[in-house]
Amino acid sequence: MFTLSELEATAKKIYQVMPATPQYLWPQLSESSGCDVWVKHENHTPTTAFKVRGGINLVDHLLSSNEKPTGLISATRGNHGQSLSFAASKRNLPVTIVVPECNSDDQNRAIKNWGANLVIHGNDFEAARQYSLLLQKESGFLPIPPFHRELVLGVCTYALEFFSAVRDLDCVYAPIGMGSGICGLIKARDLLNLKTEVVGVVAEGAPTFSLSFEAGKIINTDYANTIADGVATSAPMEEAFEIIKNGAARVIKVSDKQIAQAMFQYYSQTHNLAEGAGAVSLAGLNCEKHKMKGKKVGLILSGGNIDFDRFQRYVTNPGEL
Repeated sequence: MFTLSELEATAKKIYQVMPATPQYLWPQLSESSGCDVWVKHENHTPTTAFKVRGGINLVDHLLSSNEKPTGLISATRGNHGQSLSFAASKRNLPVTIVVPECNSDDQNRAIKNWGANLVIHGNDFEAARQYSLLLQKESGFLPIPPFHRELVLGVCTYALEFFSAVRDLDCVYAPIGMGSGICGLIKARDLLNLKTEVVGVVAEGAPTFSLSFEAGKIINTDYANTIADGVATSAPMEEAFEIIKNGAARVIKVSDKQIAQAMFQYYSQTHNLAEGAGAVSLAGLNCEKHKMKGKKVGLILSGGNIDFDRFQRYVTNPGEL
């Protein structure tokens, strides 16, 4: 897909726009988990999520090509849209973002504030994605899928930072939405010739990647119901699935209650705000403490984009989820 030299060059490109994010060994998380827990803080980016790296790299790549697009169009539940909007705004490139009707008002405001034309359509992400393809024909803008080589290459820089800063990680837990984050992690690990185990984590209400991993082939679902918007996926893309199938040790499921408890755990034990998808990896570790006892474990806190009302509701009454 790409080489280590390409990845290192991309990292330098990313750092012209944003600094590397930190990784910390958190003592309370470590004590409660029975292992050394290192958290990669992708909630500390300009858009409060890891995907901004992919947007920066993709937009730079497109504007450096011979056929420069007149604009971009894509669908999202939030972080992907913020990523493209942020990166495009830095280069004065028009962008249209389509979100479903159920999308977070906070995410919608953030996307608009980065300068995007926001369109609200459909009951879920897939409906929004299909509508974005119809709009693309009218606008002539370049459609951007949620999984793309340049997006993965940009996102992969967080994994390069993490593996370079924290040596000899036994295992890293990562959320799976459309797959760019965990695929970047797998690719960086392989390029660095590391033995670190990568475990994907999905929500029970959006199990398509778990079902597909177990079956060895893509199994779509007709639902994706979870408080973790960023992992509310029902239809995996083939390119992402192949990387995960061949590179992940396993894909596990966690409940919305467990996700909410992990959100509160991040807040109470590290004073960090984690959105549902950002807390999924900690929920995964909580389910596998017995396997990780005494080991050196990494968690990807992929984002912190959640409005206060929802956060308060989830963490106050997790048993009702």
